[in-house]
Amino acid sequence: MQKELTCMSSYIDFYFDIISPYSYIAHKKIQKIIENQKINFNYKPILLGGLHNLAGIKAPAFNKYKMKNMQTDCELVSKKNDISFIWNSKFPINSLSIMRGYLSVDNNQKEKYLDIFFNAYWRDNLDLSSEQEFSKLLDALEIDNNIFFDKITQQSIKDTLKQFTNDAFEKEVFGAPTFIVNNKIFWGQDRLEYALEELN
Repeated sequence: MQKELTCMSSYIDFYFDIISPYSYIAHKKIQKIIENQKINFNYKPILLGGLHNLAGIKAPAFNKYKMKNMQTDCELVSKKNDISFIWNSKFPINSLSIMRGYLSVDNNQKEKYLDIFFNAYWRDNLDLSSEQEFSKLLDALEIDNNIFFDKITQQSIKDTLKQFTNDAFEKEVFGAPTFIVNNKIFWGQDRLEYALEELN
């Protein structure tokens, strides 16, 4: 009698939005992990606000008590994990251009793009809603501003981000960061170790 083989994942899907401080913390944890282990993470950009709308969720950022707790928690978690972190004084902002931008840049630029924007917002306390600050980051990436903003308005880029967000919702993802391994959902930066255990 043959046993039915179960196809196991060889990677971890990582759903994120740069506006999420916990996504930043998770990203920094992932960077430390892949320095020492050969583990594949499949980065899946989503628009967190759009996901919340689909799921009928009111974000903690719009509740002053929850946001205060979230700020304190992020500072504690970052300190414990030796991650440089400053709560951004302009939180929240609209991350639409940043997330579309991640999809628009070449694959060999994506990691650097994400590092620069994550660090700018959650480490350096920069106002990424400022065109001037945004432009400086693109210059650091050696990306032409006009070409960048032309690309992120292309329908294919808009549709791809929307599709990633819709796919996340269909898989019952409701927040960021979220990890999926073997069709199992692990929500929150503190569930990364559980996702790793499931992978192994």
